[in-house]
Amino acid sequence: MRTSLNVSADVLDEFDETWQAEGLDSHSRAVREAMQEYIEGHSQLEEVSGEVVAVLAFDCRHHEVIHDLHSVQHQFQDVIETMSHTHQDEWCLETVFCHGDSERVRELVYRLRDFDGVGRVKTMLLRDATPGDAP
Repeated sequence: MRTSLNVSADVLDEFDETWQAEGLDSHSRAVREAMQEYIEGHSQLEEVSGEVVAVLAFDCRHHEVIHDLHSVQHQFQDVIETMSHTHQDEWCLETVFCHGDSERVRELVYRLRDFDGVGRVKTMLLRDATPGDAP
């Protein structure tokens, strides 16, 4: 199936340099692999249940989202254990350490992805926090 999408020239140039440096045989294969990784990450987030320990990392434009992020932090204080914030010129890096119900962590991830000023949200599920499991 053929499809088209709009991507900035800078992003496309970086993508092309990356797949070529990795030795992939075509742009199409690189897009398929990128899409599969996205689907796998989404599936992992959707399939987890119960208590989880997770780290969320995202970049954002500080001045556009800081007030909304404070509101989200309060709305999800049941799963947010701590947050870390560092300034990188116009962008900031936020790291959110979570522990709690997987559904609430999932809601938090999707809420963060709703902000226009947030570039991307990376989720690392460290483990299912079932009592008795080894760390």
